[in-house]
Amino acid sequence: MQAKLLLEDGTLFTGQSFGSNIEMTGEVVFNTGMTGYQEILSDPSYCGQMVTMTYPLIGNYGMSLEDFEALKPHIHGFIVREHEQLPSNWRVDYSLDYCLKQFDIPGISGIDTRMLTRKIRQVGTMKAIITTEDYTQAELMKKLNGATFNTDQVLKVATKQTYIVPGMKERIVVMDFGVKSGIVRELVKRGCECIVVPPQTSAEEIATYKPDGILLSNGPGNPKDVMYGVETIKRLLGKYPLFGICMGHQLFALACGANTERLKFGHRGGNHPVKDIDKNSCYITSQNHGYTVTPDIPTEELEITHINNNDKTVEGLRHKVHPAFSVQYHPEAAPGPYDSSYLFDEFLTMVKQFQQAHNLTPRQKEIYTAASKGV
Repeated sequence: MQAKLLLEDGTLFTGQSFGSNIEMTGEVVFNTGMTGYQEILSDPSYCGQMVTMTYPLIGNYGMSLEDFEALKPHIHGFIVREHEQLPSNWRVDYSLDYCLKQFDIPGISGIDTRMLTRKIRQVGTMKAIITTEDYTQAELMKKLNGATFNTDQVLKVATKQTYIVPGMKERIVVMDFGVKSGIVRELVKRGCECIVVPPQTSAEEIATYKPDGILLSNGPGNPKDVMYGVETIKRLLGKYPLFGICMGHQLFALACGANTERLKFGHRGGNHPVKDIDKNSCYITSQNHGYTVTPDIPTEELEITHINNNDKTVEGLRHKVHPAFSVQYHPEAAPGPYDSSYLFDEFLTMVKQFQQAHNLTPRQKEIYTAASKGV
């Protein structure tokens, strides 16, 4: 069946439909990963977006029930050069086409994804519509212009109620802004008990769980639409060790007085080079974000720890007084290289150091003693 993809600048692509035949609008982005399309599909951070894969062959190893990063995908469309209908993999449970049909996600193949990616890089991220109906270009443009797009997508993808993943060591509260299961998996692998809470959970309620540390998760959309999370982070800062990832990194930055801005076309893929300033080392990282922290941070509170080697954007922050740090990329990978999984170990080391407050400097003792009288 024929499918059409129309961009808001009027560019029309015609290809073949796979997955669901539903008509859908969304924001077209591209991902440069060569593998991991299932983890990309199920990453909640892609909520409301149509993902273009730059690697030309997608679907060749099918889908496995073990590899989902969330209970269900939230993307609005999947755009590929060639869609393989007969996967070959000993772990395969079903095909990509079957998965998209099950979750009512439209796919389009047989289009020039190189041209589409180059256009996004030149013009920037654009809104688009996918349909299998025989509309004229003018009719499609009218539909696209009349479509509504959600702003705060965090509440759409995050958990509605608190749940616990058991562990025998440190108790970590995970603020779910669209958390990937890989993040929880990395903590549980290190023996942590994870209490995953909804994004609007108050600092007072978090305190009742008596956490050893707080993890701020990834998530979709504009961080400035999640100011309730920023206010909670302000109340938690200094009272517990804190680690932010992706959206959590941006919310941590806003809570400390920094600013964020939209990138032209974002960073998405498993091959982005990031420099660790302290170690003077370069890591290959997995990324998925459309916003970034601006470099004009409040230097009395924050310092930049990582930068992107491609465009020099901020990739990591550390608080100068409180036990808190964050990274823009995904140390849990899934998909992507595992160069940065050590950050989970550094977070847990910080948690242990915080617990041993008697070994802190007099100034730090004063800060933490005062903080403990609050929430």
